[in-house]
Amino acid sequence: MAARPWHIAALTLGMALTVWAWVLVGVTFGLRWSSVQRPGPPVKELFPYGEMRVGVDASYPPFAVATATDLFGLDIDLGRALAERLGVPIRFVNMGYDGLYDSLKADQVDVVISALLIDPSKTNEVRYTFPYYNAGLMLVSDANRPIPTMQDMSGRSLAYEFGSEADLVARAWLRRIAPFATRPYELPTYALEATRLQLADAALTDATSARLYLRDHPDWVVHLADVTHSLYGIAVRMDRGRTWNAVNQALQSLLDDGTLEAIIGRWL
Repeated sequence: MAARPWHIAALTLGMALTVWAWVLVGVTFGLRWSSVQRPGPPVKELFPYGEMRVGVDASYPPFAVATATDLFGLDIDLGRALAERLGVPIRFVNMGYDGLYDSLKADQVDVVISALLIDPSKTNEVRYTFPYYNAGLMLVSDANRPIPTMQDMSGRSLAYEFGSEADLVARAWLRRIAPFATRPYELPTYALEATRLQLADAALTDATSARLYLRDHPDWVVHLADVTHSLYGIAVRMDRGRTWNAVNQALQSLLDDGTLEAIIGRWL
C-alpha cells in the first residue's frame, strides 16, 4: 500500500531532525574539545638540553649588563619571565653581539634575547617572535603644544642629535614639507632638554633615549608619536618550530597580562 503524503512528510521531518541533532552534537563536542587545556610538548622536546639557553650580549644597558656575579637588564628579566611561563630552567650565555646568530647555528643556545633587531634578510635562517619592543624614532613634544606627526612640523623647530638617524630623517622631511627650523645637538638628551625648556618645539630621538629621559623628568607631560620602527624580537633556531611556537605563545601571555609592559617600565 502506498504511503500517505502526511506519512512521507513526517518521515522526512524526523530524518531532518535526526541529522540536525547529530550536527549539534558534533559541533558541541568540537567546541568543548578545542577549549580543553591540553599539556604542551615536554620540556625535553622544546629544549633538548633540559634548559632554555639564552644568548645575550650583556654590554648594552638597560637591556643587558654584566656585573662580576650576575646579569641585569630588560632582556634578562624578559628571559626569566619567559622561562617561568614555560616551566623550564634558564641559563644565559653572554657573548659579543656579532656572535649571537652563529651561536644559534652552532647549537650553543636555543634562543637569542638581546635587543635583536628583526632582520628580514635573516628570516630564512632563524625564526623571530613577534616584536616585544619598538626602538624606533619618536617625535616628542610638550603635551600643552602637541605635534601629532612630522607632517605638522612646518614652521616649527626640531631638535635632534647631529649625525644620527634622526638627523637623516629630519633632512628627508625637509624635502617633503614646508621648511622647519633645525636644532642639532651633540646628544639626544640635549635635544630633549631643549624641547623641555621650550628652546625647540619638538625633539626627534630614539625611543630608548626618550623613555630614559622621561623617567628622570616625570613632571614633564609630553605627547609621543612614532616616526620610524626598529623592532626587537627573540630569535629561535630555524629547526625548532615547536620551540618558537611555545616561546611566541609565552611572550603573548606576558603581553596580555601586562607583565611585558611592567618589565619595560622597570628599566625604561
